[in-house]
Amino acid sequence: MGRTASGLQRGFSLIELMVSLVIGLVILGALVGMFVNSSGGNREMARANTLIENGRLSLEVLESDVVHAGYWGGHVPEFDDQTLEAENPPTVPTDVPTAIPDPCQDYQTDPWSALDRGNLVHIPLQVYDETPTVCGGVILDQQADTDVLVVRHADLCVTGSGGNCEAEDPDALYFQATRCFDEGPAAYVLDNVAANFTLTQKDCVTAADKRKYVSHIYYVRDYAVTAGDGIPTLMRSEFGLDGGGDLGQLPAVAMVEGIEAFHVELGIDNRSEAYTGFANGSPVDYTAAVNWYDPTTRTTPTNRGDGSPDGAFVSCTTATPCTIAQLINVTAVKLYVLVRSREASPGYTDDKTYTLGGVVLGPFGDGFKRHVYVSTIRLPNVAGRRISP
Repeated sequence: MGRTASGLQRGFSLIELMVSLVIGLVILGALVGMFVNSSGGNREMARANTLIENGRLSLEVLESDVVHAGYWGGHVPEFDDQTLEAENPPTVPTDVPTAIPDPCQDYQTDPWSALDRGNLVHIPLQVYDETPTVCGGVILDQQADTDVLVVRHADLCVTGSGGNCEAEDPDALYFQATRCFDEGPAAYVLDNVAANFTLTQKDCVTAADKRKYVSHIYYVRDYAVTAGDGIPTLMRSEFGLDGGGDLGQLPAVAMVEGIEAFHVELGIDNRSEAYTGFANGSPVDYTAAVNWYDPTTRTTPTNRGDGSPDGAFVSCTTATPCTIAQLINVTAVKLYVLVRSREASPGYTDDKTYTLGGVVLGPFGDGFKRHVYVSTIRLPNVAGRRISP
């Protein structure tokens, strides 16, 4: 007899079904493991990319501002003007700073004197290793073990010139430098009263350019958006008009997240160009008239800087604050930036130490990855005018 149709319709046996399920589970497990590993690798790569991007961005923000420190639209102080110093007989400069300026001095409640303005203009960069007392209302929630950097210069844009330049604000603070020799080669105006801007161009008739006064204070706050969120952030306070129309340093705004610390060292140009008898140059002294190695040629001043840092870079600390003589002779800045990932990496423990110049941080013992970025920046607006012709 032939087989019936029902005899040909056999299903899987129990053993075959169990084997199939096991094989399926093994394949599924492998796929899940591959997905988890791939997702974890992608997340780790994203964290690494963000860390790199934040580090580069923070350096770009700081570098682009520091490089313009001391730019005042063509203004050169008497003590740094080799054209004036070439006069015979040379005169004693009258505008050497007499005090380190208050970086947060309010313009209205503590009016700036002529000396205050001169100190602010001629000391364009200051560094502290902790919040200056005078800036307690501006620098808030500062991260421990990080510096405060103050940078001053005139805006690169000429006020009211169109394009991306701001229109003139009758209440803002502006800087104007003369180009007319008859007005005094080092004459300038730093004011917010339009009637006081009377300086002119080289023709001594056309009004000289007005540029907005720029003062930035950088520091690291210990949170990003909400206090306690644990994301250190690079902050910047700008000088400008507050809601009440008063001029001063405004509340800081977040610039780059994940910046755990930065440290600043200054290159000081405190020796002259080398000459016979002084292979390393002689000490500078801007409070005296220029002394020329050869008075007949007047090409090598023996008590003026040559634009290059001398010796090791220095740190400004509470224990050893930088002096006036050091700050007026800053011609280069070395920046160390410690960047931290925003999220911890599973299974990772940071047991490294990080050297930021003379400051050593870590080990932190947490799961965040970190990297140190270093950059040395020349201050062309100070260094350039000290190079002997």
